[in-house]
Amino acid sequence: MSRNRRSTLIFAGFITAVAAAFYPIFFHPLSHVNDYKQVQSVNRAGINQADVQPVGVKIWSDPYKSK
Repeated sequence: MSRNRRSTLIFAGFITAVAAAFYPIFFHPLSHVNDYKQVQSVNRAGINQADVQPVGVKIWSDPYKSK
């Protein structure tokens, strides 16, 4: 195998590994917004936000709501 081809395969493997690690962190939550909203509504049920937050800190907002 030539030196250039081996370098290209190593570089392509690195890019593939980074993309595979990045997918569940960034792209999966963006493509499954409703699933994450449902989980958060279950997790936050029965919590009074004003009692949990320290004084002077903004109360929770929907992280999936477009700004």
